[in-house]
Amino acid sequence: MGLAVRILVGAVVVVGIAAGAALWGVVLVNRDGPLAADTAVVIPKGSGLEAISLALSDADVIDRPFLFATTAKITGANRALKAGEYAFPAHVSIAEALRILQSGKTVVRRFTVPEGLTSAQIVALIRDEPAMSGEIKDPPAEGTLLPETYHYSWGDSRADLLKRMQTAMQTTIKAAWDKRSLSLPIDNAKQALVLASIVEKETSVPAERARVAGVFVNRLIANMRLQSDPTVVYALTQGSGALGRTLTRADWKFESPYNTYVIDGLPPTPIANPGKASIEAVVNPEQHDFVYFVADGSGGHAFAKTLAEHNRNVARWRDIMKQQGESVGD
Repeated sequence: MGLAVRILVGAVVVVGIAAGAALWGVVLVNRDGPLAADTAVVIPKGSGLEAISLALSDADVIDRPFLFATTAKITGANRALKAGEYAFPAHVSIAEALRILQSGKTVVRRFTVPEGLTSAQIVALIRDEPAMSGEIKDPPAEGTLLPETYHYSWGDSRADLLKRMQTAMQTTIKAAWDKRSLSLPIDNAKQALVLASIVEKETSVPAERARVAGVFVNRLIANMRLQSDPTVVYALTQGSGALGRTLTRADWKFESPYNTYVIDGLPPTPIANPGKASIEAVVNPEQHDFVYFVADGSGGHAFAKTLAEHNRNVARWRDIMKQQGESVGD
């Protein structure tokens, strides 16, 4: 065999080996990976290719970090990998893992704020959210945060979430106030927000919100004190949260600008962060003649137009509480 032939044969062999290796590489990067179940992996900002490879390997997303890194370099994917939290499906291949990291489609997290929490309670929830970053330096004013479900990504700022909640509340109260009943005995949207916070704390029954709002509106029109227990709780706790005990007669006499048993009209600020439904109930309350209400023992309330009728409702409620072995105050 001549030299030229031997060189040609050698070249063919080398090309064949290279082609075979390339084909095998394609097979490896596209075959199912070791991940047993769907999982999420956080890629911190500033992570290099090696760090990303090791993070995916530690999470069992891939079992060949060197092949992952090599494929990323050959394809140029290493220049487009983005930081964030990514969801990887079970048995994801190396090729698909690279596509996921290039997409920038990070995991969308949900943060739900229940209605009726104080601003201090909401701040505590946000601070306890481990996937958020940064500190909250300036506590938000009471009633300025809209309870809602908010979406965010890993590493988003806690302060930015608070701003979003404040903006949502401003938008909500403005829209509601613009559609208010013109017969309301309140002068501005801030007062509506104060009253909405009281309604929010008084009932958790959706169908009752407008009726409870109507009671307070009737009392304001009649120059009657609101006499709302949640305002007493707020006065005693200074907005820190639940009181942890039943109110007493001494509590109802507690001197505070928030205690509506001793002040006329509305407290100076909201006593909680009301939801959209309570805000809408206040600006368009149910029209009726009720001026009293008390718990009925079943989660709702009994409403009354006269003090005599109200006293009978209170007596029934006390009997129910005694039968259930619960304290009703002194």
